Amino acid sequence: MNGVFFLHKNKWAVLSSIAWVVFSLLTGCGESLPKRADIFYTAEDAAVEVARGVEILYSDSAIMRVRVKAPTLHNYLDIENPRQEFPDGIHIDFFTPGGLRINSVLTARFAVRQTEKGLITARDSVVLITADREILETEELIWDENKEQLRTDKFVKITRPGEIIYGFGLEANQDFSFWKIIVPKGTIKAEQLDDALRQ
Repeated sequence: MNGVFFLHKNKWAVLSSIAWVVFSLLTGCGESLPKRADIFYTAEDAAVEVARGVEILYSDSAIMRVRVKAPTLHNYLDIENPRQEFPDGIHIDFFTPGGLRINSVLTARFAVRQTEKGLITARDSVVLITADREILETEELIWDENKEQLRTDKFVKITRPGEIIYGFGLEANQDFSFWKIIVPKGTIKAEQLDDALRQ
């Protein structure tokens, strides 16, 4: 059984229980999805479902938009706080509008998805790298699946060809075609950094 979920743009708030039914029905998806998932339950009345080698695919009109991969997923079935946690890290590929290539990659050591709100909060060594060689580094970043936006109120550092920009708080499109630092603190030009390193 391949560990794959399919979430479509107009159904991003799908209940986790439905996702797990879809998950259990997907078999034999071919060599392009080689990872397997083992699902098992905890001893506490099956309050948590655990899956290994998970891949979640977001599509819009059969076009790949986002791919989420994680070594481990904990699906908490708590009625008051249903959520999916990624305790061993997360890897998110954001694709170009046509779905032909990856536009940016987000990684973090931990993440949690609030299933009812459609929010993924990535924490601990969060790094976003774009195809244009921009690198965002922060300790927490929230991806809003429905609005297709990224945001944080934490310290951020953005490294671009020729400069480094840093400050607090960020708002951006998920493809990082537009972004702004809420409270910018400074910019270091490449030549300034080179001069500082020589001293």
